[in-house]
Parts: sequence; C-alpha cells; structure tokens
Amino acid sequence: MPSLANDRVDVLLVGGGGREHALAWKLSQSPLLGKLYCAPGNPGIAAHAECVPISATDIDGVVGLAKEKRVGLVLVGPESPLIAGLVDRLQAEGIPVFGPRRDAAAIEGSKSFAKRIMQIGGVPTASCEVFDDADAALSYLRQHPGPVVVKADGEAAGKGAIVCDDERQAMDAVRAIMVERVFGSSGDRVVIEERMYGEEFSALAFVQGEKYILMPASQDHKPVLDGDRGPNTGGMGAYSPVPSVTQDVQRFVEERVFRPVLAALTSQGIRYQGVLYAGMMLTAAGPRVVEFNCRFGDPEAQVVLTRMASDLMEPLLAVAKGDLSAVECEWKPAHSVCVVMASRGYPGAYEKGKAITGLDAVAQMPNVVVFHAGTAQANGAVVTAGGRVLGVTAWAPTTAEAIARAYDATERISFEGAHYRRDIGRRAVS
Repeated sequence: MPSLANDRVDVLLVGGGGREHALAWKLSQSPLLGKLYCAPGNPGIAAHAECVPISATDIDGVVGLAKEKRVGLVLVGPESPLIAGLVDRLQAEGIPVFGPRRDAAAIEGSKSFAKRIMQIGGVPTASCEVFDDADAALSYLRQHPGPVVVKADGEAAGKGAIVCDDERQAMDAVRAIMVERVFGSSGDRVVIEERMYGEEFSALAFVQGEKYILMPASQDHKPVLDGDRGPNTGGMGAYSPVPSVTQDVQRFVEERVFRPVLAALTSQGIRYQGVLYAGMMLTAAGPRVVEFNCRFGDPEAQVVLTRMASDLMEPLLAVAKGDLSAVECEWKPAHSVCVVMASRGYPGAYEKGKAITGLDAVAQMPNVVVFHAGTAQANGAVVTAGGRVLGVTAWAPTTAEAIARAYDATERISFEGAHYRRDIGRRAVS
C-alpha cells in the first residue's frame, strides 16, 4: 500500500453518472489520493476531479488518457466499457485497473452465461430457458403460459428484465425484445425464467480471485412509480441497511452465492477482480439470485459509500495489485437513503436542458450530499442532461430520520418536469 507521505496515487475514474459522483466523493476523502481525473465526468464530479471530455465507451481515448496522465490506478464505473474489454486493454499497457476483464464482465453482459456459471456453482436461482429465435420463444410460452420474467440476454442499462403476469404480456415482451429490438443487439437472445416472488436486495463485494469483502446490503427501487408500479428503470432510489437481511441471510449470501460463483468462474479459467454485484430475492424457499452485475450498483453505490468508514482507495489498490487478503473495510452504523430525481417521461423519452435550482442551499445541509447523475453545465447554470438527474442522499441514526432528511433536501431542489418516488425506504420502517 502506498505510504501517506510520498506515494499518493493519481486515479482516472471512468464514467459520468451518479455512481461515479459517489465514487469521486468518497475517493476525494482518501489521504492516498493524488490527482483525480474523470472521463467524462459531470458538474458534480468536477468539484472533486479534473473532468476530461472523453466518453466512457471510447476505449482508445480512455487508454490514451491513462497513459498521458501516467495514473497509478484506473477505476471503471459503468458496465459498458467493462463488457467491451477496457480492463484488458489497460492491463496490456501495464496500467493498474480496478474492474473485471471482458471474460469476467460477461456475468453481466450475458444473462445466459451468468445462468451457466450459477449452474456450475450450484447457486440458487430461478429455472430458465434460453432462446435465439423469437418463434421458438413464443412457442415455448404457449406451452408454459404461467407468470415469467423475460430478459434480454445482453446489457440493457438495468432495464432489460420484463416481469410478466400472463402469456400475453410474456409474448409482447419477447416481440419487443427480439422483433422490435427495443434493446438493440442485446435482444439477439432472450432468457425466459420462472417468476420469483419476494423482497429484493443488493449484495455487493470487493473481489480479487476467490477472495472477497462483502459490503452492507442495500435495496434498490426499480419501478418508476410509488408502490413499485410502472416500468423498470435504472433505479429510483435506495437505502441501506436492509432490516430483512439478517446475519443468517448474509451468511447464506457468502456461503451459497459468492463463494461458489467465484469458484465456478475460476473453474472456467476466469479470475474475477473488481466489484461483483448479486441482485437477490428473499423468496419463500430462501434467498435466490435474480442477476449478477460486474460493477457498483446505481443508486446502491450512493447509500453504501456514504456508510463506508474506511478508505475506499485501500480495497481498490489491493484488487488492482492482485491481493485483497490484507484489507479490512469498516462501515458506519448510520442509515442512508437516496432519492432519485428524474426527468419527466423517464424511462421513456424526456427533455433535456432544464435549469436546476436549489443545489447551493442543499449543499449547506448536514449529512446530505446530492450526487449528479444526468446533469450538464450551460450558460453558467446546471441543467438536466439525462433521465435520472440527481441522487439526493442523506444519512442519519435511523432509516426514518434519513428518509425525512432526504425528502427535506429533495423538496428544496426543483427543475421543470422533476419526478421522484415518495416511498423510498418506506418498506424498512413499515
């Protein structure tokens, strides 16, 4: 590990959303951090880093920037560059990087691959069938008309799973994914799986090979409307800790999910490094895996990182250097809640360029931070530039207090067409 006196590490953070703002905010508190760069960043990240207008998916541009700045670590935030092989390219140049290589990132890039790895490891999950042909998928649904979940096999920004109550909805989902191509080439293949029922939660871990450090559980809110109604989004809010995730559940996640899936990857010649995210469901039959992601969740990162008491740089550097065994992470007992403010129309079409007011006032509130997810600078003002615009995050001794503080802050911020759920975290206090 670098010494505090002489060996501060310059870091390049890849991405420009709310997750990356949370990472930049936490990294900026580390005595191990030298200079922080971000590609492309956003107006919120600019308070902590030098933002460079290079897209996260511009692999050549990111590699070139890392070489130009001679950074000691690259931290890749979003899944797309990981799935595209950015880590492979950086490692080929001898640049330390935190994130999985292309073969390991397939655990998010291909749901059928993830299912195969879970099968090898005996990891509990829903049964499924995989189809490359729309007619074959539709024929299967006619023979199995019960409730199912239809998933685009490839990456779909967290929106590729369509929960279906009946045969008609399932067939419409297959046509949307495979015929209408709403997720592009990610819908070349679909996974149709049995529908599970229960409460979902997210389990994230720092991983190096078969060693891992589990982070506190969090719970995302995917549907766009209160009461978990409406279409799925990238996430409308989150909270941590999750009361239903007991020590027994945590133990189950370690012993029946992370250990066997990492061993299964190793058995296939794949060494995982970075963050591994298990989307879990507490079913009547016990915890089951819904999906795996190859990076920090968004907005889960916002609530988990605001609870992190230890230095984020330590596990990042340890993973990049190949040995996580000497690292310990500490977590605050605080409860954290993130409320996502979105543009009107999201997750469908939405307008951009709406001026945002109230940010300066909220910045003065204690134990509150506003993470920028989809913002830009225009004519000296911060304006909307994405579907999910801001992640208003607060922490307090209890979830109820954190909810009150987060919504107090949210109500002080405004932009035309702002939409947010008003029930984030309510399950934890109900």
